[in-house]
This record gives sequence, C-alpha cells and structure tokens, in this order.
Amino acid sequence: MPFDVKRFDIYRKIPKDLTQPTLTGALVSILSGMFIVFLLLSEFHAFIMSDIMSELFVDNSGGGGGQISVFLNISLPRLKCEVVGLDIQDEMGRHEVGFVEDTEKVPVNNGLGCRFEGRFWINKVPGNFHMSTHSAHVQPASPDMTHVVHDLRFGEDLAAFLPDHIKGSFNPLDEVERLHANALSSHDYFLKIVPTIFENRSDKKSFAFQYTYAYKDYISFGHGNRVMPAIWFRYDLSPITVKYTDKRKPFYHFITTICAVVGGTFTVAGIIDSVIFTAAEVFKKAELGKLS
Repeated sequence: MPFDVKRFDIYRKIPKDLTQPTLTGALVSILSGMFIVFLLLSEFHAFIMSDIMSELFVDNSGGGGGQISVFLNISLPRLKCEVVGLDIQDEMGRHEVGFVEDTEKVPVNNGLGCRFEGRFWINKVPGNFHMSTHSAHVQPASPDMTHVVHDLRFGEDLAAFLPDHIKGSFNPLDEVERLHANALSSHDYFLKIVPTIFENRSDKKSFAFQYTYAYKDYISFGHGNRVMPAIWFRYDLSPITVKYTDKRKPFYHFITTICAVVGGTFTVAGIIDSVIFTAAEVFKKAELGKLS
C-alpha cells in the first residue's frame, strides 16, 4: 500500500454542503476583518517607527575627552556691542576675560543693543561663563543686563534625532527672556549638566549634554558700592550619564505579531460566533417547546 502524505494534513476540509452560513457569522467575520486590518496597520506603524531606549550609568569621563563644546546665542537689547564680552572661569584655574575666538557680535535695536553668538570649550569641572562689561576699555555708567537667551547648548546637537519630549531638555533656555528685570540686576543661571550619549542604528555614537537650571536676579554691592552686573551661567556636571539608543523592532518580531493578531482574532471570533449560534439554537428550541 503506497504511503499517503495526506494523512499529515491537520487542516482537514469540510464540504460546503455540510456548513451553514448565518447572518451573525457574517457580521462577526466582517468585524473581525476590520479589526485585523486596524491591528495590522497599527503594528506596521510601530514597526517602522524608531524606538528610543534609555539607560543610566555612572561614567566620570562624561563620554568624551576633557572638554565640552558650548554654543551660546544671547541678545542684550540695551547694551552696545563695544562693551559686551564673554568671560570664562573654572576650578582648574582658567580665567579668560573678553573671550573672542569663534564669536560674533551683531548690533541690534539701531545699534543700542547687541546679539552675541559664539562657540567655545569649557573644561569638565565646575565653573562659569558670563556676559559682562569687564573687558571693555571704558566701563559704561549703568550697564543694562536685561536679555533674551535664544540658544544655549552643550555638546553635539541631537534635536534631529530625538522625540519632542526629550529634545527640550537639551536646550531648556530656548528663547527665555528677562527683559522686564531690574536694569541694575545681575542674573544667575545655575546649570546642572548631565552627560548624554546617543547611539543610532548604525552603532554610531554622538555626545551631548542635557541640563536643568535654576535662576535668580539680584543687585550686588561690594565695599559700599554697586558691583557691575553680569549674566552668569554657573555649571556643575552630574556623575550620571544618560544613554539613548535608537532601535527598531526586528522583522521576526513583526511577523510573529502579525501571526498572533490574525490567529488570535479568528480564534476569538470563532468562539464568539459559536456561542451566539448555540444560544440562538437553544432559544429557537425553547420557543418550539423542544428543549429537553
């Protein structure tokens, strides 16, 4: 007797004349099909979208060398460019007054104000950089330090790679204005900088720094005289590093989910249809008095 491969068929077919179509079954089938299409589209959208995973670890190196790049863009609408300067200090003994490398000053407000933009490096130790008139040859009588911080970023710009709810923490001072503060006030921003690593799908790493800030303004006096105001950015680094990894779900996960969606929906729909059909048959028999 020849070997019959058909005996391994676990999907045995039932002749059509032994099946019975019902209106309820048709409705359940249509709803199941719509539900499957909705879930498949949702899963496909989730598959093609990036999934940003985050983790925390202690890394005193901060993910790079011994320095951090800083980009600062700030406007002082009531202080002329000729007296505006950038000073940098830190706990390693660095003290630069009137830093000018890779900086630009643009007159605004008909030359009465100044927009300062610059990129510079700071050491990975606590310190500060500040806008002041300390480097001016002739100090103005009443320098007005009211200002607008357009941009303050540390490290590489990751705005294009991260979702909106994350990217804001890389530049929380974006367009922060202090135009209504006392003209004689100094302004202190206390920054807590958090080293951040972003790893894309090609395993390429980018290094940036998130930060939070606290702010206060005050009028400072020393030896009975008012101290020249300044805009201070005092920073300290966190020993905790945040790592973001851009990952996409593997294709086999997508296929597995599709099988689960289709199979699960048909199974549940079949159970629902069977329950409804059985209940309807019992109800009909009860009406005819044939229910034993």
